Amino acid sequence: MHEATESAHAESSMRAIFTVWFSLLALTGVEVFLAYQQLELKLMLTILMGLSLIKASLIVAYFMHLRYERRSLVFTLIPALLFVVGMMFVIFPDSIRVLMMRVK
Repeated sequence: MHEATESAHAESSMRAIFTVWFSLLALTGVEVFLAYQQLELKLMLTILMGLSLIKASLIVAYFMHLRYERRSLVFTLIPALLFVVGMMFVIFPDSIRVLMMRVK
């Protein structure tokens, strides 16, 4: 009985891992597709940041085995999100300044 339960658990966890892996692959495909689209910069960055947050949460939840540890998952994702948003505020003004300095 124990071996059958263990085998079923291993089979379902492998199915979940492959489902997550293919989901990550699909999300990466969407990101690559968006890179070739002529979208407004702010819109594209917002969409890419959202997709990256989804991918990060899937990776942390399934591959780092924090799926059932909601508190640890939040403590892992929130600092990363704050860091990325902070870096955007640090780097974007400088990139706009460089863009304005170009000779036309």
